[in-house]
Amino acid sequence: MAVDGDGTVGGGNSQPPVTTAAATTEMAIARLSRFPNMEHISDNYDDLKLEFSSSVLRSLEKYLPPGMLTANREAKAKFMSDILRKYISREECSKANWRKTYLQRIKSNYQPLCRDLYNFDPELFLLPSFRKAISDNTEESFRRIISEPFPGVFVFQIFQPDFFQKLIVEVENIKKWAHEKKFQIRRPYHTSRYGVVLDDFGLDIMLKQLMEDFIFPVCKVFFPEVCGTMFDSHHGFIVENGADRDAPLGESL
Repeated sequence: MAVDGDGTVGGGNSQPPVTTAAATTEMAIARLSRFPNMEHISDNYDDLKLEFSSSVLRSLEKYLPPGMLTANREAKAKFMSDILRKYISREECSKANWRKTYLQRIKSNYQPLCRDLYNFDPELFLLPSFRKAISDNTEESFRRIISEPFPGVFVFQIFQPDFFQKLIVEVENIKKWAHEKKFQIRRPYHTSRYGVVLDDFGLDIMLKQLMEDFIFPVCKVFFPEVCGTMFDSHHGFIVENGADRDAPLGESL
């Protein structure tokens, strides 16, 4: 009888100890694909009580590895939620869930007054001179409608007067609805008491179109080094400044 170096009993031709597959198998690391599957139709997660919004999960689903794309909805939701928890704190999740509930209450109860604002028509709301400059899309065409009171500060008119009138009417309707329903609306910034976040009341689509189709071309010409390929996001709001209203912000962008 021979004793191996590890203390086990064996023969002269004994083999080294065998490690079972169970002992060497590690927990699989959840990973997403580098590129989205744009042909995949994502599930809807609105009816599931989850930490993360359905819109986030629907967007993320296109990045799931091929083996997960055909899994059931609950399994995909768990897989994506496990990944998101590594990067998003519980506090951030709580804020996201509050915002989801807040926006859903507005969507379910608020009735817009000036519906044509929500279906943005450039010919109806934008000045012809501005639309022409955007159509030509050259520095020369923009210079024709722009003044530059200080280096790098560009001033130009965009909207028809009717746009401002309808926007003010819509904002007053929002305030009236919030007052009647005793609904506390989110303010544009923490010191504001009279401002309204336009995005929260369904005007985000209109503002996104305005920013991408009409503001970005101007920025691309005059600020090419910082504007990139497209804006990341926008924050659309309106405020009232005055002695008995919000204090002016001073310089703002």
